[in-house]
Order: sequence, then structure tokens, then C-alpha cells
Amino acid sequence: MATVSELIELSTVIGDIYDAAIDPTLWQQALKSICAYVGGASAVLYWHDAATERSEALHLFNEIPHYTKLYFEKYLPMNPMFPATTFIDAGIVTTSKDIMPRAEFIRTQFYKEWVKPQGIVDALSVNLEKGVARASLINIRTDVPVSHEMRSRLALLVPHLQRAVTVGKLFDRHQDAEQALTQTLDHVEAAIVLVGADGRIVFANDAARKMLAEATLVREQDGIFAAVAADADRVLRDSFASAEKGDASVGVRGIAVPLTGSAQNAWFAHVLPLTSGSRRQAGQDYEAVAAVFLRKTAPNAPPPLEAVAKLYKLTASEVRVLDAIVRVNGVEAMAKTLGLSQATVKTHLHNLFRKTGTTRQSQLVKLIAGL
Repeated sequence: MATVSELIELSTVIGDIYDAAIDPTLWQQALKSICAYVGGASAVLYWHDAATERSEALHLFNEIPHYTKLYFEKYLPMNPMFPATTFIDAGIVTTSKDIMPRAEFIRTQFYKEWVKPQGIVDALSVNLEKGVARASLINIRTDVPVSHEMRSRLALLVPHLQRAVTVGKLFDRHQDAEQALTQTLDHVEAAIVLVGADGRIVFANDAARKMLAEATLVREQDGIFAAVAADADRVLRDSFASAEKGDASVGVRGIAVPLTGSAQNAWFAHVLPLTSGSRRQAGQDYEAVAAVFLRKTAPNAPPPLEAVAKLYKLTASEVRVLDAIVRVNGVEAMAKTLGLSQATVKTHLHNLFRKTGTTRQSQLVKLIAGL
């Protein structure tokens, strides 16, 4: 059972997390508190796009600027933890050895040239938000092996970190609202529209504005957001009205509304209420009552690469090689991109052929494209 002092410490960290959700300039302090509570040496809150293999650090604590710069300029494509780490379900605390064996990890160029020189011994990671291609993650580096207690302590913070990320991205503070929303929401893979209770558009990111202009599935009429299909529009309108009241029928995690009737070309509008739980308790006035995410897939459907990885029980290293096959041509190019020897790439290719029942790289590409 936790002592009074431990509960006070936990409460303080949680308070720092929610403060940072409302004021992003406080994230460094929040990450410092998280590291002190969990036992980490440094931390980074960032997003990663598995489709484009791009990442961006949003907030950092105790990171070495030189190595941070090197990571994004050179070592990101060599990180053997990606893209497999983005396949982990949101909210699950993992360590590097959960993704791949340490004996294999320490043989990589990424470990030898980027991890080891910094004195990093282990790391804890959590997918806070998991989209079709993008994930928002927190990574806590340690200078000692991760213990069960360290993992458990981070697990206590995960629900609060997840809520804080949602609040921080979708909460309208009025001050420089459009600039803040543009900077954050344009990083999200889906088209997003923020709406009032009557469907009036408060904000739309670039992807959403394009869809509204095309007016194929959704449209804008006199500043009001609407679905082209009458049945879908009726459901959306009801969900917006319910969100304003904080109606439990919408659910804190929202609802998914089909915009098309075709299973082969399925589009969904995922409505997330902004008037539930901490989003209401923040004590600010809302211009928007709901966020609408527009996706050409069911909200929880995994991307093709992840689906293949899970179906054939691929290792993290095999996933990296499979991902590279789609982007570059030839064993030599893959080895250079991944920071591996050609012999290692050939070994992983052999395992991919064996597990998937294929014999050529072109068949592996078709396998991903066919899902």
C-alpha cells in the first residue's frame, strides 16, 4: 500500500501534467517531475509517423542538444525500435527489450553510435495516442536497468498523460488559438474539424479544408459543417447537440459515424466531445463542443504494415526490413538505410519469405498493398 508521502508525490506529478496541458510552456517541468517520480534521467514527448518515417520532438527534458540534432538529421531511420514500437496498443508501458532482444539491439549501429555514447542503459515508452499512421509517445531514458517499480509508477501516470495530450491539442484557450491549433492539429494524420453545438465550424486543418472544398463526403454551408449523406448528417447533428450537454450517450471517447455505404471505400467521422471530464474541468470557455476526425478507415483499424506484422508474428527487425522494402530498392540500399550489414538484411528477408509464404520482394510489397 502506498504511503502518504508517495500519494502526495504522485498527486504533485499529476498536477504538473495537467498544468502543462493548459500551458505548454510547463511541459519541461512536467517531464522533470515525471522523471523524478519514475526514476528516469531524461524524457521526450514526441510524435512519429510510420508512413513517412518522420518524427518531431514536442517537449524535452535533460536531453543533450547535440544528440537530439543528430537523431533527427541522421539516426532516426536507423532506430531499430521503429516502426514496431508504434504497433503497441495505446497506454501500454514498454521497455526496449519488449520490442527486441537486448543482445540484438546492442549490435546495431544506432546503439553503438547514438545510445551508448550518451550513457543510456534502458528506456520506458508509451504510445499515448495511436492513429492509423501516427502515434504520440513519451520516452523516458534511464541510466539504470528498468525495474518493475519504475514500470508500475509510469503506468499510474499514463491515463493522465493521455488526457493531457488530448486537452493540449484540442483545448481552445482563445489566446493565439488559431496559431496554436494550426501548429498542433496539422501534425495529425486525419482531417480535423472543431465544431460548435449547431455544427458551426470553429477550426479546420488543411486536410479538412480540402475535403470541405471537394464536398464529396462533407461540406460547408454558411459556415456549418455537414455530411453529404442525409443519414450521417442527422447522426452528426445529434452528436454535436449531445456533446454540448456533456451527454453520456456520446461517450468520453466519442462515436464513429460512417460517411459512406461502401465497405471497399469506407470513410468515418469520429466525433470526440470536448466537454467531458478534464476537458470541462479545465475551467475555460469553449468555442467548440466537439472535434470531428475524418478518416478513410475505421478508427481502430491498424495500418497495413502493422496488420502484416501481427498476422505473421514478425519481429521488430523483420518489420523494419519489410518497411524498407516498400521505400528503397535492393539489399545494399536497405542495409545503408537501416544501418545494418547486407548479410543481416538477407537473413531478415529469408525469415520474411518463410513466415509469409512468399519468395520475392515484390510479393511482400503486394502483400502489404493487398490489406
